[in-house]
Amino acid sequence: MSSLSSSSSSPVIATLLVSCRDRTGLVAALSDFVFRNYGNILDADQHADAETGLFFMRLCWDLRGFRLERSEISTALGDLAGRFELGWEITFSDERARVAIIASRTPHCLYDLLLTHQLGELGGDLGLVISNHADLAPVAGHFGVRFVHVPVDPADKLAAEAAHQRLLDEEKIDLVVLARYMQILSPAFVARWPGRIINIHHSFLPAFVGSKPYHQAKERGVKIIGATAHYVTSELDQGPIIDQDVCRVSHRDDVEDLVRKGRELERQVLTRAVRSHLARRVLISGNRTIVFG
Repeated sequence: MSSLSSSSSSPVIATLLVSCRDRTGLVAALSDFVFRNYGNILDADQHADAETGLFFMRLCWDLRGFRLERSEISTALGDLAGRFELGWEITFSDERARVAIIASRTPHCLYDLLLTHQLGELGGDLGLVISNHADLAPVAGHFGVRFVHVPVDPADKLAAEAAHQRLLDEEKIDLVVLARYMQILSPAFVARWPGRIINIHHSFLPAFVGSKPYHQAKERGVKIIGATAHYVTSELDQGPIIDQDVCRVSHRDDVEDLVRKGRELERQVLTRAVRSHLARRVLISGNRTIVFG
């Protein structure tokens, strides 16, 4: 759709993410680019990191009346990038990202994502749920989302990943969400999705590893439990963190209480992380993120 043809009731918003070495004139140059082309800035947020000397910015503007077409916007931004050595990415609000969820048996994170999508609050289009067990098929079916069962043979996990990739290509997926998927992805699969796979786990790592972290936490007498959502990298559970949350617990909480509270945190944190990504509020810088509010 042309940038000049958006309706007054649903304006198309351009969102520009920028990262580069900090220097004078950056904010002025980017703001002036929008101003000179008759754009109306709706939101601008920037951060200069004193330790690394890097600059990050998120700039949103209304395309109504903007005199450049989308291809021309990219060309003009390319010129700016050459001047200031910018890393940049631009997206448009009427080009919605397509999302796939990969899960195992545990349903709480899947339910939260499906409900958020049904309410129109996810910020993307949920096209597919994949699971290595058939248990969650009724859950996806209830929300009218395609479900595919892809069993994982421990002796040939790459075959399952190949099936995943075919499905993701078929559905033209942009973002993969691991909603308590209890399988480790191969480095080759992860490499095909840099900054486009989000995972969730409890925040006891690396202290309490294994299948019963909440039992270990209870025995250790922890006073805080939490959840972490992060991008997936080849280093297990070590990718850039997008969102985290914690809650206090006490000696009165038994293991079931800890698990319940952990589930609540996991579904909330994962959904927030996915929404932040789809709203183009996240910039990856090395092994950390800049998350604009």
